[in-house]
Amino acid sequence: MHMDYAPILVNKTHPLPEDYEPADLVPANIPFAHSGSDNRNYMRRPAAQALETLFRDANAAGVTPIGISGYRSYKRQQEIYEGNLAVKGEMLTSLYSARPGQSEHQTGLAMDISAPSVQSALTTEVESTPEGQWLRENAHRYGFILRYPAGKEHITGYAYEPWHFRYVGRELAAFLKKKGLTLEEYYQLLAL
Repeated sequence: MHMDYAPILVNKTHPLPEDYEPADLVPANIPFAHSGSDNRNYMRRPAAQALETLFRDANAAGVTPIGISGYRSYKRQQEIYEGNLAVKGEMLTSLYSARPGQSEHQTGLAMDISAPSVQSALTTEVESTPEGQWLRENAHRYGFILRYPAGKEHITGYAYEPWHFRYVGRELAAFLKKKGLTLEEYYQLLAL
């Protein structure tokens, strides 16, 4: 397991530096909702490779997940956050949208994944699609965890996001899945 990055904790109390950009970003070769080359297609190499295998196996199982958004720079996150802030206000924005430096997308280890039956939207309805169900049951086999589960909002600081998957490596993903733990809870265990 690549301990240097896979379990890195990024959240509201553990931000990344403004200039942090992963060195090994590559495009994930999966179907995306948007067309053309885009920063959102990129992830860190091991995460991209694991995601490609996950998508291949999902397709073989008869489900067709769609990639929405992977890597985001600090600057891009700032634009998204400020845009949401202007429209939705601070309380709602902070439940769904990370401040710049506090987004897992900046690590290059997270991917938002949706489904055709919900028009590729990032909505809680993703959970009831065949894709959402398959991902929930199988993502850990590829090193991904559902990062913001329902019932853990007080721990993660974010609303339930059945579309946001985070690469942590297969070993840790299997452990977290088995124990029903978030990354925050895992770090609390480590600190004991």
